[in-house]
Order: sequence, then C-alpha cells, then structure tokens
Amino acid sequence: MSEEKKGQLAIFGGKPTFPKPLHVGVPNLGDRDRLFARIEGMLNRKVLTNRGPLVVEFEERIADLVGVKHCISMSNGTVALEIVTRALGFEHEVITPSMTFVATAHALQWQRITPIFCDVTPGGHHLDPARIRALVTPRTSGILPVNLWGRPVNIDTILSVAGQYDLPVVFDSAHAFGCSYKGKMIGGFGKAEVFSFHATKFINAFEGGAVVTDDAELAEKVRLMQNFGFEGRGQVSHVGINGKMTEVEAAMGLTSLESMDYFIRHNKGNYLAYKEGLQGIPGVELMEYDEDEYCNYQYIVIEIDERIASVACSNLLEVLSAENVDARRYFNPGCHRMEPYRSYFPNAGMLLENTERLLDRVLTLPTGTAISVDEVNKITSLVTRVIESGRAVRSRLRARAGTLHNIAEEGVAKCADFR
Repeated sequence: MSEEKKGQLAIFGGKPTFPKPLHVGVPNLGDRDRLFARIEGMLNRKVLTNRGPLVVEFEERIADLVGVKHCISMSNGTVALEIVTRALGFEHEVITPSMTFVATAHALQWQRITPIFCDVTPGGHHLDPARIRALVTPRTSGILPVNLWGRPVNIDTILSVAGQYDLPVVFDSAHAFGCSYKGKMIGGFGKAEVFSFHATKFINAFEGGAVVTDDAELAEKVRLMQNFGFEGRGQVSHVGINGKMTEVEAAMGLTSLESMDYFIRHNKGNYLAYKEGLQGIPGVELMEYDEDEYCNYQYIVIEIDERIASVACSNLLEVLSAENVDARRYFNPGCHRMEPYRSYFPNAGMLLENTERLLDRVLTLPTGTAISVDEVNKITSLVTRVIESGRAVRSRLRARAGTLHNIAEEGVAKCADFR
C-alpha cells in the first residue's frame, strides 16, 4: 500500500482502522463458570420453565435492587409491555414518543391501541410534558413515556399532568435498569415500569424482560396473564398468554447481575474517554450523563450539527462504517415514519418537529465491555479527522456516490444489451 493510501480514510482507499467491526450493543458477559454451574443445576433439577428456582431468585434480586415489592419476569420486554398495558385496561389511544424503538409502539398497536406520538422537548431526547395536554382526548387511556438511553424523563411533571386527567402511566424503562431519578431507582414510578433484558441491554438474560410495580393487585393480574391465566393447577381465572421467562434466561440474568458493578465501571470508563476525546470538536455534541445519579452508561450518543461540522450524520456513519466502526442511527427514521404508522398518520411529522430534527442528528457509538478505552480513543480520533476535513470529506463522498451510480447504470445497460 502506498504512503498516500496509508493516510487515507478507508472509504477512500485507505486501510480500515479496525480489522473487524466494532458493534453497538455487543453483549456484556458475566462469569462463564457461574453461568455453566447454574445451567448444570437447572439440568439436574429438570426444571426448565414455569417459574423455577432461578426465575424466583432473579425476580427477588430485581425487586430488591430497584426497591419495589413485585417483579414479574417475562420472556421479553415487548411482551411485558403488552401484558401490563392490557392488565391496566389501556385501550383506544395512548400517548407515547416516536423517538423510541418501534417495539414501544408495536406493543400498543398489537392490541389495537393507537399510539399517539408526542414530540420530545426542544433540544432534548425525551417526551415533552408540555405537549401531552394538547394530545389528551376522551379516547386517551394512558401515557407510556420512555426512559431513553438510561436517562429518565421528567417523571414528576409527567405524573403531575397525568394526574390532572386521571391517566395511568407506565414507563418503558428498557434502557434504564440500574439508573435513578432524584436518587430513587428507576422501577418504582407510575403504575408500573418495564425492563428489557435483551442481549444488547446493560443486564442481559439472553432475551427477557420484567414488569415491576408496588401495586399488589396489578402484580397478581400480570402474573396470571403471563401464564395463560392459570391460578393453581388446572384452574384458569383470567385470559392470558405465554409470557414466562425460562430458567436458562434467569441463569444468564443472575450471572449478569453478579457482574453489574464491573459493567458500570467499564461503561463509565468508556464514557469518560469519549467525553474527553470528543470535547471541543465543532458540531459534535456528546449526550452527557448526570454523574450524581446512578447510571449504567450503556449508550454513547452524539448529535451532529452539519451546519457547524460540515458533514451530516449520514456522512459520518458512512465513513465510520468503512473503518469497521458499526455506529447506529437510533431510532431513525422514527416510529411515525414506519409502518403501519406512516400510513395511519402520513402528516405526523408536522407535529413532531423536535423529534424529526433530532433523528437527523443522532448517532450511537460502540461501547460496552467488548470495547476498550484504547479503541474508544481511536474512534474519537477518527471523528476528529472527519470533522476537521468536513467539507473535503463531504465533497469526496458526493463524488464517490456519483461514480458508483454511473457504474451501476453502465452495468444495467450492459445487461440490457446482453438480453
């Protein structure tokens, strides 16, 4: 390779910075020996599901950690959302953000409940309490805010607004296990909260989720509904489905919990390295965490202001991808621009100005225990290089796209001649 190419970005012919892709959301793994020992015990007991001892222990640990009376483990976070909203009698319309993973909206739509998308706060990432009032109608049955990135929404204000309309609130806290709001652990707010323990989450159970609540009546109903409505052997007292967590999922969940402090230390180390490495880069803003609160630091989120950086978020993503940095544009294009919602509400974007602006700017970068501080430093150096040469990079990307388009058109023409 020539000296000139050695100094080039990979997308323009240079060698990629990393030999293999660095992904967002590589699973955090705990002690394998502890996991295998739990699985061995499970196999010896021949209890694989139906709330075996590992599931019971996992539920007790989760309830204790977040400070609630009841934890009902689930097969995944989406099912947990579906069951708890059904148990609370949500129907017709529920107010929720579009700036979230599509499962939040799907959990409602699956039950023929219409998600009414509410904008985020100006300059923020979370549901705007000031916008909720304008969306409340006689058909509104609840509010489903999202504690995105592990950073809580303005919980007090949302609960206050909900109280004025006597609307129950369920928090989608899939990102927020191990985090706190004003010193109180996420999990104990609203009627209930939902966690995800998917493989990409801070604490994972391969798959898995949970409903946590202090409401004993709600907890009893949710537990019935996640096991076909069975109350005792052969006695069905409520409509239900199969939403149970398996023993092997609980084995992984318990093993993850044992390494929770290590995961936090590692994630925070990466976050601080990103914070230092990205500081002062024009047009690049790192989403910061409140270090006075408990936090899992699981997500590294940046915003790109292309007016200042001279490159768009999509340009940076393209360059990083060629360097084997698998950054992600969460949650572009937004739930309101996905099906079936874009067909139901084709003009929804007109009411979601802040959301649309944010979705064009947000990029998440690799972190987690699979990523080292040294790799973080290389990623921030790459971002610095791209921004420092922003106009030139953007110009070369446009030229490259034009060349690739011409090559594709020539290929189509040759195929037509051949026919």
